[in-house]
Amino acid sequence: MVIGTAGHVDHGKSALVRALTGTDPDRLAEEKARGLTIDLGFAWTELPDGGVASFVDVPGHEDFVRNMLAGAGGMDAVLLVVAADEGPMPQTREHTSIVDLLGIAHGVVALTKMDLVDDEWLALVQQEVVEGLAGTALAGAAIVPVSATRGDGLGALREELARLIRSVPPAQDRGRPRMAVDRAFTLAGFGTVVTGTLRDGSLLAGDTLELLPTGLRCRARSVQSHGRAVERALPGRRTAVNLAGLAASDVRRGDVVTRPEQYVPTRLIDLALRVLPDAPAPVRHDAQAVVFHGAAEVPAHVRVIGARSILPGDTGPAQLRLARPIVVCAGDRLVIRQPSPARTIGGGVVLCPHPRSRWRRHRAPTARRFSELASGRATHVTWHALAQHEPCPAERLRPCDTGLEADRRAAALDELVRSGRAVRLGALWITDSGWASLADRARAALAAYHETHPLRSGMAAEELRARLALAPEAFAAVCARAADEGWLLRDGASVRAREHGVELSAEQQAAADRLLARYKAAPFRPPSAKEAEAAVGPAVLTSLLERGDLVAVGGDVLFDRATYDALRQAVLQHLRSAGRITVADVRDRFDTSRRYALALLEHLDRTRLTRRTGDVHVLAGPAAADNGP
Repeated sequence: MVIGTAGHVDHGKSALVRALTGTDPDRLAEEKARGLTIDLGFAWTELPDGGVASFVDVPGHEDFVRNMLAGAGGMDAVLLVVAADEGPMPQTREHTSIVDLLGIAHGVVALTKMDLVDDEWLALVQQEVVEGLAGTALAGAAIVPVSATRGDGLGALREELARLIRSVPPAQDRGRPRMAVDRAFTLAGFGTVVTGTLRDGSLLAGDTLELLPTGLRCRARSVQSHGRAVERALPGRRTAVNLAGLAASDVRRGDVVTRPEQYVPTRLIDLALRVLPDAPAPVRHDAQAVVFHGAAEVPAHVRVIGARSILPGDTGPAQLRLARPIVVCAGDRLVIRQPSPARTIGGGVVLCPHPRSRWRRHRAPTARRFSELASGRATHVTWHALAQHEPCPAERLRPCDTGLEADRRAAALDELVRSGRAVRLGALWITDSGWASLADRARAALAAYHETHPLRSGMAAEELRARLALAPEAFAAVCARAADEGWLLRDGASVRAREHGVELSAEQQAAADRLLARYKAAPFRPPSAKEAEAAVGPAVLTSLLERGDLVAVGGDVLFDRATYDALRQAVLQHLRSAGRITVADVRDRFDTSRRYALALLEHLDRTRLTRRTGDVHVLAGPAAADNGP
């Protein structure tokens, strides 16, 4: 478990960590020279019950709150340090607010420098701490007076820390590790080393890794935890990874080390934004802010949803537009500071890490979306995650999008289908509103096509698929669902609205009858396709072809259906008796021209009834005789 310090400058955080662990967390020369913690420090110790506590020591000076926040993102619990001779100070309160915003509900308060005050004063300070923590996540935390210099109370503090560790649920291994990098350096003989607190999964030596948001690939040459080389680093542990394939200059604080294809960085985040009661002013729409998440620090604009501002002490829906991408998951917490004058003003819970757009702020559907996401109900969260990717397979709903594991997500999808809020399309899923929208678009496309081409039996299926921008498997599932609902018919390579039918006008039908009579009058020397089009027009000719009254065999050659069937059957009979047929055979048998005979045989080759071998044509196979045109 990772315990982070918090508290005002000079209240003895580093001295206390040194007394508890035997390790000086101040590692920079400047820190030692000034006696002031500037950046994060790290140490660990074994506790009386055999447990291990990792400490992240943070700076307490107001100028280095940003460094404190880089460490706070990896804390499981907090060791709040208050000097007994001064009591709570400004950074005590700001650090407490940060811990509260991050939802860190486990902690111990150490009243340091107890040797500098009497018992009465110590009791007064203790009461002041209790009052200061009231209403925060640390309310009711144990308070232990200590002296780091004399050692008074250290035993009691160690025991309290051991109880604290036992009370915190172990970190879950969700199979999707991520480690926010809080330090990157080069170690002679090893190369690039990064450190951080590992979350949501394990890392193994030899793993192929990805550095986000840059997407650079690397390999875990070795892994350490608590100063020891390990084959597997477990979630909830301070971890160091020796990276092969990256230079330290490739890594910046706040980058995330993970396995490939696990997370997608984002620059747009939906959240429930809580403004601190002591914030100097409301958070107004389009306010500039600095967002802290994990170990990352990113400038951002705040889009307040449904209002002009969020008042101090209130929580409201908001969307963050980040200056650069970061890695977040649904349910993560972050902290927001105003850039000037620098001050912590609030924080929030991530509702959606990958919203598909900037929402219209004052629309009812937007308000409903945020309200449902904020409820935390699995069906609401899953529905909105599905709406971001639909139609999609369940596997595309990443846990980081919903905060739900696979079993809860599957149960939520099933419940959505039962309640009518989602539709299953084979292996794909889509929301009810998504399906309604998709169906409306398909109906509109078909209606427009039928209006433009009233004499065509249907629209090319591939054309409709392209208009709907669907993958082939998704389009097939959509057509099947639409057919089940009764508004679409698919016939091979074409689709049509069920109510669509081809009807020729009296004038068009008369022209068609005259053309068909010409084909019957000269069945083996019929009019060409150009002549037919000139006689009835392209629309009527297309209708006759689609209805099967005429058959196009290739080039400019058309036959009426009865003639085509007779020609095809005659060719089959000839092949069954003679085994082969030539263009001359067809020409002579039907007293036609070479042009028509060649077109017919090439057509039969294309339809795989026959195949050409040199100048002759033979049956393509035993089943070929049963194939239609």
